[in-house]
Amino acid sequence: MTIALPSARKATVPAPALLRVHDLSVSYARTTVVHEVSFAIPRGGSLALIGESGSGKSTIARSVLRLLPRGVGRAEGRVELDGTEVLGLSEGAFRPLRGRRIGFVPQDPSHALNPVRTVGAQAHEAAALAGLRDAREQREAILDVFSRVGLPDPRRAYDSYPHQLSGGMLQRVLIGLAVLPRPDLLVADEPTSALDVTIQKRILDLLADLRADLGIGLLLITHDLAIAAERTDEIVVLKDGRVQEAGATRAVFAAPTSPYTVQLQADAPALNPDRYRRDLDDRGVDAWTTDTASARIDVSGISKSFVVDGTARPAVSGVSFRVPPGTTHALVGESGSGKTTTVRLLLGLETPDAGRILVDGQAVTGRPDAELHGIRRHLQLVYQNPFTSLDPTWSVGRIVREPLDRYRVGTRRERSTRVTEALDAVGLPPHLARRRPDALSGGQRQRVAIARALVLEPDVIVLDEPTSALDVTVQAGVFDVLRRLQRERGLTYLFVSHDLALVRQIADTVSVLKDGRVVEAGRVDDVLSHPREEYTRALVDAIPSPDLRSSR
Repeated sequence: MTIALPSARKATVPAPALLRVHDLSVSYARTTVVHEVSFAIPRGGSLALIGESGSGKSTIARSVLRLLPRGVGRAEGRVELDGTEVLGLSEGAFRPLRGRRIGFVPQDPSHALNPVRTVGAQAHEAAALAGLRDAREQREAILDVFSRVGLPDPRRAYDSYPHQLSGGMLQRVLIGLAVLPRPDLLVADEPTSALDVTIQKRILDLLADLRADLGIGLLLITHDLAIAAERTDEIVVLKDGRVQEAGATRAVFAAPTSPYTVQLQADAPALNPDRYRRDLDDRGVDAWTTDTASARIDVSGISKSFVVDGTARPAVSGVSFRVPPGTTHALVGESGSGKTTTVRLLLGLETPDAGRILVDGQAVTGRPDAELHGIRRHLQLVYQNPFTSLDPTWSVGRIVREPLDRYRVGTRRERSTRVTEALDAVGLPPHLARRRPDALSGGQRQRVAIARALVLEPDVIVLDEPTSALDVTVQAGVFDVLRRLQRERGLTYLFVSHDLALVRQIADTVSVLKDGRVVEAGRVDDVLSHPREEYTRALVDAIPSPDLRSSR
């Protein structure tokens, strides 16, 4: 049954606030990290908190949920839920509100569920909060919500332990459990950051349906400005714990008054799709070619199957693509489409069952490890997550120097010089070489990873979701570095991503993978602007595309 939104939203009288935050300040020990933040969300309304890491978004969410660390975090001001001030409530008085009236979707699904209990056993606790007492009725409700959030096999997810599900599947489980009790307010902290664009769209559509049908209010924490612009009514822009700009989402994005908001909007790929297009066009390179001799990477008809439960299951089937020198080719597709397997085959980490892979005319397949060692010197990888790909016990200098040590390049002094040059190439000062990764920001860590890949002066760099864990401004800075290095050194990039808006910005050509097969390939503008295949159209349609000129 559809529940109409409060009529006050259509009148001139302001709707009563479901959540009202007034002059909220939050301190950790003696350091204030949030300064006098105020906003309100009516029943059925939505508001996005946006800003870079460290801006205070998640701290505000934890304050609303009363999840600040005990004895360390202190919140002052007022937080009202349906007119009741909740900061002053005892934990015993507030606990019944958390889960029933205020749902929460955390950012990191890998730490949110008990690893020694099945997903179904934990889901029954959420079903009990919904007032369902019969175990069979609870199970039916759980399976129904798992289906609604896009889990392909709800019964399998129900019977699985958390480690048996992918990160994207776990995130969908958490969203399902949060909405199962039908709370009044849903606090979602980066709820779609780990999801493919099509699943992301399904989740956002689901949240929109819940708002319309049940009057659920949504507090969305996100660094994806396109999602905020497309999916929320109001927006609060934060920097260093202070409000830079706030108001109706369409008005803020159509005519931002804060320089910080202007910068964020310029750095968002979906809101600025032509950022690098002139740079790409000015090179005069024909990136779509069938000429094998001119290709830096030549992948021809590769296939790979893995045995699962005694059955051979194809991961990649007949994949082919070519990448000329100095260009960027993107592999896109949903999880399980074969992107990662293709990369592992290219790097020689797996052996294809059929097909051929050439890098600079040299075969990667069928070579002994000693020969592959030499090829890999010119074929480097930048991993997805800068927070886990760098050894936390090593200094930055040692991390960047390690490939030189492994290949025994130059003298000790020459290696130190090359480390300094690599750090300078990615815009990092030499004094950072003495620091460890935990003393760096996310953007600095990813630049260290790029420096490590550059230090051997490779011809080809594989970029595996290199900025998915970074804010848009930091992401833009990293890609500014990558574009400059490509111009200066003629580097060839293979870019793996599920962010089609970013692919449209930085890639020359693209292969769209589905179930291990290439379903469409060509120049980026041709494929993404005029997709021929239904699957490609679904991916493109899922890209957030807010119309900032029209009223919401």
